[in-house]
Amino acid sequence: MADLFDTELPASDDAARPLADRLRPARLEEVIGQQQVLGPEAPLGVMLAAGSLGSIIFWGPPGVGKTTIARLLAEATDRHFVQISAIFSGVPELRRVFDEAKLRRKQGRGTLLFVDEIHRFNKAQQDGFLPHMEDGTILLVGATTENPSFELNAAVLSRAQVLVLERLSDDDLEEMITRAERTLEASLPLTSSARAALREMADGDGRALLNLVEQVAAWKVEEPLDAEALGARLMRRAAVYDKSGDGHYNLISALHKSVRGSDPDASIYWFARMLEGGEDPRYLARRLTRMAVEDIGLADPQAQTVCLQSWETYERLGSPEGELALAQAVIYLALAPKSNAAYVAYKSARRLAKESGSTPPPKHILNAATSLLKDQGYGKDYAYDHDSEDGFSCQNYFPDGLDRPKLYDPVERGFERDLGKRIAYFDKLRQRR
Repeated sequence: MADLFDTELPASDDAARPLADRLRPARLEEVIGQQQVLGPEAPLGVMLAAGSLGSIIFWGPPGVGKTTIARLLAEATDRHFVQISAIFSGVPELRRVFDEAKLRRKQGRGTLLFVDEIHRFNKAQQDGFLPHMEDGTILLVGATTENPSFELNAAVLSRAQVLVLERLSDDDLEEMITRAERTLEASLPLTSSARAALREMADGDGRALLNLVEQVAAWKVEEPLDAEALGARLMRRAAVYDKSGDGHYNLISALHKSVRGSDPDASIYWFARMLEGGEDPRYLARRLTRMAVEDIGLADPQAQTVCLQSWETYERLGSPEGELALAQAVIYLALAPKSNAAYVAYKSARRLAKESGSTPPPKHILNAATSLLKDQGYGKDYAYDHDSEDGFSCQNYFPDGLDRPKLYDPVERGFERDLGKRIAYFDKLRQRR
């Protein structure tokens, strides 16, 4: 299943080969997991059954079988398999690969070109694949851990189908351990709890799991190890988290939506996940303040103050103590009443401002700073609100000819309930006068 090692060794050296290589599936039916793309009614299953395999982009985390599936697709369609990495390949190597594929095509055999980390190629390099994809010189199978929508050219995406490979489930990982034990002809010296802990350490990565299994299988112990003993001998695999990639955006999205959904437990969990992944607490402080403005707004004006104070506390205390102040802000925001009424009003006002262009304010609310401006009607008939009944003049402050819009519509939650009452009060005064 794992796809780190590509060199085939003689059968006599089988015992010396890494376990990940020895367990590499020989047929697509042997691949563990990924039935959402490999099943009979799934995209690859349908393509292979129809004998019409098109170019593909595999999008998924490390260690889920991208290279293995690509190699097996080449075998299933009788194509020559070529693997390159965008990290180590440049224009000269690409040119050589294309030239060899053209020669192979003239000899009657196709080429499946597997490009690992394809998103690492720049736009010009990605464009270089297009003519060879279109004339059938190569069948492109790319692999990326980043969102193809952001990282790959639209031209490449239009000629390839994006298939999402998922991190391996706990059942998938257990099946992989069982298969490894059959190959090793020995059971791992672990209790059931330690076995579960081993799967958890792999974090959905099949290659990482097999590397751990190989280490554990080599230990000489008298009694099966429990989870605590296993943890003392093995380091937990670091969670997959790229502070500039999909992991970053997915987790901040999860945190933001958990806060918006008023779930303090989920909110603090995703906050902790980001910290454990190495996220900058200052970035989180800024995003929490944005949540207070965007999703809580005037339903609880204090929310912004809590965020700014927690941010300042972090700056004064530093790590790790300062993170607790940010955690308190997370919980406060999750439990605060929610309103995006001010946010909606702001966006509506910006849209109306763009549509109304340079329409001037009504003259009665303009200052007559000179006699000329006074002669032009500036300030004429302006009603000073403090001199009016109830301190409210009911004058129009929108441009002449613009129907009075309804931009701010407060919700019936938190402090905005009181603001709604004030708006209703002023509306009644306007109608009365």
